[in-house]
Amino acid sequence: MTDTSRIVCNPLDLAYRYQDIRFSGVVRGTRLGEPRRTVHREAADPSIVLYRQRYYLFASMSAGFWHSTDLVNWEYRATTKLPALDYAPDVREVDGALYISASRKEENCPFFRSVDPLSDDFTEATPGTFQFWDPHLFQDTDSTTYLYWGCDNKTPLYGVQVDDSFKQVGEPLPLIASDTDAHGWEQIGEDYVQKVPATEQEKLVAQFMGTTPYIEGAWMTQREGTYYLQYAAPGTELNTYADGYYIANSPLGPFTYSENSPFSSKPGGFIAGAGHGSTFQDRHGNWWHASTMRISINDVFERRIGLFPAGFDEDGVLFCNQNFADYPFIVPDGPFEPWAPPPWMLLSYKAKATATSSKPGHEPSEAADENIRTWWAADGRAPGESLTLDLGASKTIHAVQINLADHELGSIAPEAPEGADQGHSWRGIILEHQPAELLIETSTDGNTWTALHDSRGADSDRPHALIVLDEAQSGRYVRVTSGRLPFDGPFAVSGLRVFGLGAGTAPAPVLARAQRIDERTARIDWEPSEGATGYNIRYGSHPDKLYHSWQVHDRTHLDLRSLNAGIKYWAAVDAFGENGITTGCAVPVQP
Repeated sequence: MTDTSRIVCNPLDLAYRYQDIRFSGVVRGTRLGEPRRTVHREAADPSIVLYRQRYYLFASMSAGFWHSTDLVNWEYRATTKLPALDYAPDVREVDGALYISASRKEENCPFFRSVDPLSDDFTEATPGTFQFWDPHLFQDTDSTTYLYWGCDNKTPLYGVQVDDSFKQVGEPLPLIASDTDAHGWEQIGEDYVQKVPATEQEKLVAQFMGTTPYIEGAWMTQREGTYYLQYAAPGTELNTYADGYYIANSPLGPFTYSENSPFSSKPGGFIAGAGHGSTFQDRHGNWWHASTMRISINDVFERRIGLFPAGFDEDGVLFCNQNFADYPFIVPDGPFEPWAPPPWMLLSYKAKATATSSKPGHEPSEAADENIRTWWAADGRAPGESLTLDLGASKTIHAVQINLADHELGSIAPEAPEGADQGHSWRGIILEHQPAELLIETSTDGNTWTALHDSRGADSDRPHALIVLDEAQSGRYVRVTSGRLPFDGPFAVSGLRVFGLGAGTAPAPVLARAQRIDERTARIDWEPSEGATGYNIRYGSHPDKLYHSWQVHDRTHLDLRSLNAGIKYWAAVDAFGENGITTGCAVPVQP
């Protein structure tokens, strides 16, 4: 029997903080558009550690941190003792205490220390001795400590040993640089395709962003004498943002590239992206990987946090299970099977959607299209607007996920309070807001409704709430109605997702056809499967190690541009729908 109290779904349902972005139209001397203001939620670059039997999660632009005893329920704690606007906070245990550092490029980066974060005991351990971006501390088993850093499309990741005051011991060593000729997944571009700029605006953006990948987000894991130096590429705003790794026999190398890179990659599905994260063990010895997931509509840095089962196989290969990485999954209170399938399937893909009102360009159907980057938005701002899905027939419902969107809040939200920008001229964090109040109901006939969840008056901030039912319910219609909303803005939903079990048979199996187009690309195609709403293309360097996946809907082909040159690959296509998953057979990718 499924323990419904330990089920979560990506993106993690955290109290993401609202950002107040006052874009001047000019970035580093490059004019990128007209001045504007956007207000949206953001958190990214997660560092998670288990410290004194409690998990701590630090993420960019959060003005605090989250903590949990079970990886399921996370509580936010604000603090003014850490620099809220320094990107990519890193947290690791060193000599029995937590040390936190973050990114500054124009001044030395301080280190903060805590032995009891819940008491807000953060103190500055050292003002810092040099500048860095995307830092990562690592203490080896012999108590020697190292610092890794780098976030650039021109320079490599660096590493150096540091002493007790975090001063460098010796000269920093360049450790990892991009190699897009050999590593297909490091190529920039949506789906790894660089769009040719067609307008002056696009040309200016391309000029600013460049045409080479960012190599960033270092994280070190030591296991059985092997050092796994993880890194992110090609860019946080892309669906292809992912984590790869190099291995060595010592913390500073020399390092050898892993042909299993990227080990964390999620370019498809409801929400894409799985780069710049942290790999850690829970109290049961299970491995997990947390990383950044992108929205990037209101702003390039509009992002969320994802958590994925991970592990090492018998050959020491690091992997993540991201086959259904935005479906509900179980966080067990004990050892787990990292490749366990989701307990339920999606029942609501392209369900008929209606609403009380809609803004032009944000129709109800956009809440059921499995794309977090599109959303329905009500035409008014008063409480009581509603969105309804018709599943077509009564289905067995186990859970509902409601994903809220931030629609044009820049003209509505109050300015961040004085001092919230900490001296920055273009951004701040809004620390307080009205939580979203929602009523979720189901019905078999569209007339009589049963409440599944009611957060009106609860003061609970849940922008990506997964409502897991204690007992499954039969329902054809699912309706969500708004109460008060953050800044009294319009009700906007990027995904009203219904999960359960269909009553039919799983889709028919499909056989992949796989052909190498070039050293970094393979074309995968297949015949459509009756009963399938989507397909997972799994691939890897061995028929028993198909550790990578790419989920698609409404298509029967995919060009995989993420391959490593000189490596032989196998691929399989799994068909899935509301009635289950049918696993495909692995076939070699033909040269």
